[in-house]
Amino acid sequence: MPKNKQTKQKSNKNSKNKKKYKVRNWSEYNEALKKRGMLDVYIDECVLDEWQAKANGKRGAQFVYSDLAITITLQLGKVFGQKLRQAEGLVISLFKLMNISLSVPDFSTLSRRSGEIVVNIPKNQKEKIVAIVDSSGLKVFGEGEWKVRKHGWSKHRTWRKIHLMLDSDGEIRAAELTGNNTADADVVADLFAQENAKIDSFLGDGAYDKRKTYHACQERKVRKIIVPPQKNAKIFQHGNSNNEPHPRDENLRQIRKTTRKKWKEQTGYHLRSLAETAMFRFKSMFGDKLNARDIKRQKTELLLSIAILNKMTSFGMPDSYAVI
Repeated sequence: MPKNKQTKQKSNKNSKNKKKYKVRNWSEYNEALKKRGMLDVYIDECVLDEWQAKANGKRGAQFVYSDLAITITLQLGKVFGQKLRQAEGLVISLFKLMNISLSVPDFSTLSRRSGEIVVNIPKNQKEKIVAIVDSSGLKVFGEGEWKVRKHGWSKHRTWRKIHLMLDSDGEIRAAELTGNNTADADVVADLFAQENAKIDSFLGDGAYDKRKTYHACQERKVRKIIVPPQKNAKIFQHGNSNNEPHPRDENLRQIRKTTRKKWKEQTGYHLRSLAETAMFRFKSMFGDKLNARDIKRQKTELLLSIAILNKMTSFGMPDSYAVI
């Protein structure tokens, strides 16, 4: 049988076995989706009062615009998919329509200051969370897709890796941006450092099956670590040891007793698909590339996007259930 025919039959078989889902709260979720596109612009008086930077008492030229002014202008640019010059023009137009007599940061000021401002991800206060992690690549600059397909990659092609940690309700709790050569497990401790709530469970794919991941989880006293061991995995700590059983070894023993598929069902591993959905949502809204050129500005650009995404998802999320 031809290989492509076998692949097609296998794909059809998988699609038949795949669970189907329906949204329970469709009317509310439909309204939430419409809210994400609504254009309601208002500016609080305190924002206008804090638009200009206050004197910091230090020698040298003082900032004209506050960090708040830079952040708002950059965020409006991200929401409407505009680069720095267009973001400047957008805010100028809004101020004109609202009869606000304030100057707007120019594009060079936005570029320079974007590497200096601190952006906090808005998130709800919680006692404990389920930490679901994943990573993906973002383009920075380089050749277009046609050139890559035709002639291959060159040394000028640059990528960054976005690392997200979210809760079971889809809210993004932490984010990091690294070079494309950074391993996923190396970032787990940095993501945990951004979270004050208790981390009850940790879910990640096979890329997180490293000692660094388990060490970071044990330091935060994570109760349940759900990471599939590699297929050729060996026991870290044998049963005759005086120490407590290693969580990875417990997962591995359970897989050997049953199957990998049953282990995933029993542990709730498929909840990890929420991280893949969050990545898809992020790239659908903001694209798969970063506009800034250096890592500091790229991190600011990422955090601004995450802040906007959390705000949009706070309007409402689908409550889906499996159709048997």
